Amino acid sequence: MKYFFIVGEASGDLHASNLIRYLRMQDNIADISGWGGDKMIAEGAKVTKHYKELAFMGFTEVIMNINTIRKNFKVCKEEIKAFSPDVLVLVDYPGFNLRMAKWAKEKGLTVIYYISPQIWAWKENRIHSIKKYVDKMLVILPFEKTFYEEKWNYPVDYVGHPLLEVVDRFTDEKEEDSNPFVEFDKFPNIIALLPGSRQQEIAKKLPIMLKVSKRFPQYHFVVAKADGVPVDFYNKALEPYANVTPVINKTYELLYYAKAALVTSGTATLETALFGVPQIICYKGGSISYQIAKRLIKVKYIGLVNLILDKEVVPELIQNDLNPDKLTATLTTLLHSKEEKARIQKDYAALRTMLQPAGNASANAAKIIYDYMKKKNF
Repeated sequence: MKYFFIVGEASGDLHASNLIRYLRMQDNIADISGWGGDKMIAEGAKVTKHYKELAFMGFTEVIMNINTIRKNFKVCKEEIKAFSPDVLVLVDYPGFNLRMAKWAKEKGLTVIYYISPQIWAWKENRIHSIKKYVDKMLVILPFEKTFYEEKWNYPVDYVGHPLLEVVDRFTDEKEEDSNPFVEFDKFPNIIALLPGSRQQEIAKKLPIMLKVSKRFPQYHFVVAKADGVPVDFYNKALEPYANVTPVINKTYELLYYAKAALVTSGTATLETALFGVPQIICYKGGSISYQIAKRLIKVKYIGLVNLILDKEVVPELIQNDLNPDKLTATLTTLLHSKEEKARIQKDYAALRTMLQPAGNASANAAKIIYDYMKKKNF
């Protein structure tokens, strides 16, 4: 069969590449093309546009690049028509992909969505487009199945979370590797700082995290730098701190060694939990943006760990609560309370069980897609 993928972000490229690997096990004559990244290419997909050309983040950036975005829609439609796939596989990236789903469905294509937009948090009205234009939705968070089926009467398939297999694969490879990571092996007590991926959000949170480092001189703090953020930005921020080191493209290595972590909200909170690292979820935005977000976002927690287990597994310090004093007190508890560490690890174990119902997510998703298309076509 012929599959056309649309991926617009690095995480989507990772998860799509794993899905493609297992699709080929189901369908040994699979012809896979689409938009994505290097990891998809490594799995044999023909990628005609890289996701780095599509990554426009934030309202202002979208407006500034509106003509490019319109052109991308046109080009993508032309490529899909030329390739004539049996199925269009959309991976997250809702702003672009939901519009493509509408067009594709109107053209008679089968549309499968892997990794749901987070409509349970905001923009819930997108459910109407999903119900109308998506033939099959594969979700990766357990509560999403309840959300779709009980609230909106829309059947979905819960496949488990693909990050679990990614983290476990890394851990297995690390344990078989006799060569230590030099940057981390020389520091016995590491605190990971994961302040985000965009310069604007990093500028809000990193200075607070760094102030806390001076209160823990017996620990070494390591900052996971983001691609695309100028080196000078980090150098200037880190210069006054003797016990702080930056690394880039080594977040998993960092989490493997870390005793605790200060993590901005997002997927990194889940990755940190899967490595078993006690963490504090940190969020701070501009006052106006925060007030707007507070009114639009409908969930109790901002961390995926807490959302999935529906309780505060790890502390969340949000907006004014994210200050050096509260961060210091909370980190002290994480580092020195045996009871707190044991409770967190117990909850992390429950999280793992929920995220891996049977088999791994990529294999589950590949089988569902192949079986669905086989039944539909034959």
